[in-house]
Amino acid sequence: MIRSMTAFARCEHRGEWGHLTWELRSVNHRYLEVFARLPEALRALEPQVRESAAKRLGRGKVEFNLRFQPAASAVGQLSLNQDLARDVLRMAAEVEGLIGLSRSLSPMDVLTWPGVAEQPEPDLAPVREQALVALSKALDDFVATREREGEQIHHMITQRCSALSSLVVQARARRPELMARLREKLEGRLRDLPLDADPGRLEQEMVIVAQRLDVDEELDRLDAHLAELSKVLDRSEPVGRRLDFLMQELNREANTLSSKSADAESTRIAVDMKVLIEQMREQVQNVE
Repeated sequence: MIRSMTAFARCEHRGEWGHLTWELRSVNHRYLEVFARLPEALRALEPQVRESAAKRLGRGKVEFNLRFQPAASAVGQLSLNQDLARDVLRMAAEVEGLIGLSRSLSPMDVLTWPGVAEQPEPDLAPVREQALVALSKALDDFVATREREGEQIHHMITQRCSALSSLVVQARARRPELMARLREKLEGRLRDLPLDADPGRLEQEMVIVAQRLDVDEELDRLDAHLAELSKVLDRSEPVGRRLDFLMQELNREANTLSSKSADAESTRIAVDMKVLIEQMREQVQNVE
């Protein structure tokens, strides 16, 4: 089964501690590249995010976005650090005496001093635990989306392979007819010559033409690549790179057929091949 590299998934989880939302999205990439955007309070989860991605995904540029909204009840009440507040006021009075200016501090001036207003650190262990549970669910949905899109790509490539195989059959079937036409053309030219033509010369020319236009090896290699392509499509591991290589090989053989074309019909067959291969190549770029 092949999988697409582009996908999107979203998973939400609510609890007494607040609201978590995972969003996963990916685009094509030669390798697996992970971007984790996490709240500062949950930054410690990044290694586990990357580990989970490496286990479940083969290729693609993947973004893991996590949003966390704490519940109002989970936010601890502020408390006053009275000792620190007194120190701030005392030091302010000393500074006023040194510079000879008097400016009384407002309560908000004191409260904005770091550490005067304290808030207990919330217990984030349950949040981290549920975030990983939600991440697993998001990855399940993400992979399922990739597989559904992969099924569509598989169907499209299979259809093109079948059409390409038919064109190979057509090209091979035309070989005897094409050589017969070329022989007839050469014989006609020899008859038009004012001198008696050497029959042996005709055979020599036919051998030269046949060698120049021989595409049996190209057709055989096309058959072999198409057979390999069918096998690769049914593998369970990521096959995107292998498919991309096969597209290059198929295109090389189609180009050679086009360069050896001796009539309009052979040219049409080669062009149709290249169109099918290009259609497959575009889709293969999105295969994991």
